[in-house]
This record gives sequence, C-alpha cells and structure tokens, in this order.
Amino acid sequence: MRPGDFNPNVPHYPQPGGYGPASGAAPGGLGLRFAARVIDGVLVNIVAFLLSLFTLDRDYWFLATGLFSGVLMFGYFVLLEVTHGATLGKRLLGLTVRGPGGADKPDAKQSATRNAFTLLAVIPYVGSLIAFVAYIVIAATISASPTKQGKHDEWAGGTQVVKG
Repeated sequence: MRPGDFNPNVPHYPQPGGYGPASGAAPGGLGLRFAARVIDGVLVNIVAFLLSLFTLDRDYWFLATGLFSGVLMFGYFVLLEVTHGATLGKRLLGLTVRGPGGADKPDAKQSATRNAFTLLAVIPYVGSLIAFVAYIVIAATISASPTKQGKHDEWAGGTQVVKG
C-alpha cells in the first residue's frame, strides 16, 4: 500500500467542512454517550424539578417540569458545547463534541441544530413520547454509523462526539 491509498482498517478523516469524523480522535461510542446523557439529564432535571416547585398552579406541575426540562436541557447542551466543547457528563467520561471537519468545538448554530430535539419535551402531554422516539432514532443512527455519528450530528453539518 502506498501513502495516500485508502485503507479500510485505518480511520478516514475528510477535509474540513465535510461530514465525517474529527481528525485524529476515536469516535465516542453509544454506551459512553448514553451514560453521559444520563448524567446530564439527572443534573438538568433536578434543576427543572426544583423550578417547577415554584410554579403557581400545583395541579399542572408536570407540565412546568417538561417545559423547564426541555428548555434547560437545550440551553445546557448548547452553552457547554459551544464554550467548553462538552457537557459535564461528557467531560466526566472523557468525551468532547467536535465541530464539522474536526473543529475544536461546534459553533452556536451547529450545537443548537444537534440539540434541537431536546426541545420536544416542551410539547404538552406528548412531548416526552416524541422525544423518546427521537432518542431511539439517534441511537440507531449512531449504532449504524462507522464514525458513530447520529442523525443529529449529520443535520449539524458533521459534528462528532469523540473520546479523548
């Protein structure tokens, strides 16, 4: 094999701007990403629950929890990915989010696009169910991808969660 020949046993990293894995880093697997999402979800939902306790109508606290949860989750992920390249859960597990073409971190538009599905929780009554379906689709696309990129990463222009 000559230098520059494609080798299927070596990760292929496209030029900046293309949809594909970040240069030089191993893709973050579904298991680690799921664990990070659970950690982040617990943190955000504790805050959402506490905020819902202060709503005026106690009969509909669960609607307020969904609203707070969706909005806080979206803001949390976008803020931390754009400023630090990872949420607290990802950082704890050694994962980072790269922008398209291997950029150190996604920009605000890319992060907002890849995390927009978290806003589904604000839809009264059915939002949680729709969000659950979105999580399944994203998990399936991550599992099926050799670069471990989900549909949300593709929509964001090729962001990727990497280990290390």
